[in-house]
Amino acid sequence: MRYVMKQKLLSWGDDFTIKDESGTDAFFVDGKALSFGDKLSFQDMSGKELVYIEQKLLNWGPTYELWRGDEQLAVVKRQLFSFIHHRFTVDVPGPDDLEAEGDFLDHEYTITRGDHVAATVSKRWFSWTDTYGIEIGDGEDDVLILATAVIVDLVCHSDDRNRR
Repeated sequence: MRYVMKQKLLSWGDDFTIKDESGTDAFFVDGKALSFGDKLSFQDMSGKELVYIEQKLLNWGPTYELWRGDEQLAVVKRQLFSFIHHRFTVDVPGPDDLEAEGDFLDHEYTITRGDHVAATVSKRWFSWTDTYGIEIGDGEDDVLILATAVIVDLVCHSDDRNRR
């Protein structure tokens, strides 16, 4: 499935809209303004929260917890000591962890599960605001992958937002 994720230019907090491949609004990410650390609500278009994203402060490196109701869906963490490429781990319950790696400064990266590509994320064909094309492989949790892309954008491009 393909999605287009676009950060809203004028908003309180970090808000994103996500359209499916037919151009229909599929999801909305509502960033909470005036909070300590990032807090976001990943919602369907009726406003039902699908995942709650919360930055954990006082950790070594940026760390985010994803919650689906009362259950922890994943912990996304940027690896501190990756010199050539930035790398994020997505620790999910069980053995199927994900890893995001690539050129985050140029907004080009892949999310893998073992040796399988779960998703590719690209800003190559978009500009102006943070807008990404995201292609997710069959059988993957679209919401988990899209929430991970939101977190990568928050961590890697927070300076861009502070200049707006």
